[in-house]
Amino acid sequence: YKAKKTSLDGHSFDSLKEANYYEELKIRLRVGEIKGFCLQPTFILAPSLKYKADFIVFNNDGTSEIIDVKGMKTKEYIVKKKVFEDKFNLEIKEV
Repeated sequence: YKAKKTSLDGHSFDSLKEANYYEELKIRLRVGEIKGFCLQPTFILAPSLKYKADFIVFNNDGTSEIIDVKGMKTKEYIVKKKVFEDKFNLEIKEV
């Protein structure tokens, strides 16, 4: 999909776009716009099915967002997104 793997701060990202979003989150954290964030959290959808998001962002109001930085939506991603959203009653925000 022409994504260029990128390393930054000791973390490996699947694309430059994802690494840039990480940089943006660091700035947002530093200026107090968000409480924090987590990289690549994994969710168990079924015994042999996992979904790994790119980020969870913890907002100042106590809410959180599951973030997936997307350039191309694969069939596998579309299926996992549907299963995730149905199982956890949460929306994946695509950027």
